[in-house]
Amino acid sequence: MFRNPREGLALALPAVIFATLLFLVPVAILLSEAFRADGGWSVQGYIDFFSVPLHRTVFLRTLKLGVLVAGTAAVIGYAAAFCIVNLDPKSRGRVFGLVVLPLMISPVARTYAWIVILGRTGIVNETIMGLGLSQTPLRLLFTETAVFIGLLQLFLPLMIISLVSAMENIPRDVIPAARVLGANWFAVFFKVILPLTKEGLVIGGTLVFTGALTAYITPAILGGSKVLMLETLLYQRVNVANDFVSASVIAMILIVMSFAANLLLKRIATARGR
Repeated sequence: MFRNPREGLALALPAVIFATLLFLVPVAILLSEAFRADGGWSVQGYIDFFSVPLHRTVFLRTLKLGVLVAGTAAVIGYAAAFCIVNLDPKSRGRVFGLVVLPLMISPVARTYAWIVILGRTGIVNETIMGLGLSQTPLRLLFTETAVFIGLLQLFLPLMIISLVSAMENIPRDVIPAARVLGANWFAVFFKVILPLTKEGLVIGGTLVFTGALTAYITPAILGGSKVLMLETLLYQRVNVANDFVSASVIAMILIVMSFAANLLLKRIATARGR
């Protein structure tokens, strides 16, 4: 323990300065660029951005896929986490290792695996045509569904890890006691499990939603130019159009969406906890 608060502050000061230079300064520069216009300050860049129908479509698509991926990950994550925490310690370690394993594999490799699965000559199409369900290959790649599946597979482990950590802190006798008192599983989840794991849901939901918004490789490969998202549009504005003003606007939109999602999840969790 520190002898006085000043001693702790002195030791923490270098870390604070480093974090400020590494994170806050770049964000401040980005913020200034996003609101700079003709030597002054203006929101015209945002007005110009949202005045283009394609940009509005891309924004809504990105928001929709982010919400769908986070919501689906939460549903699957709760089921997976509940099963994992109820395993014996040895089996739990093995299953948890399988959950973490995809995070050790390159996102590029994981995304290209879906090309093998969803391509015109991929496993899914070969199965469908082999069963006689279709005479021609289905168009599965370069669709919102393909991007959704890729993003869900990419970020689902983060949700499961967050929920497992939260569920491990639930007392063992709480759920059996609720069942003995007559609560069905629906009531047990919404009245017991969800309130006690809200912090894990907030963390996991923020990580998955933010990851789905800002991932580039998966939407670029599985969606291509037919399913543009904000991050792929950002890449085009920087590397193709050389439009750094629009790129700064898109980056700020992504940052605001991420912070808004975190605040909304915290608000919902706080409201449920009352």
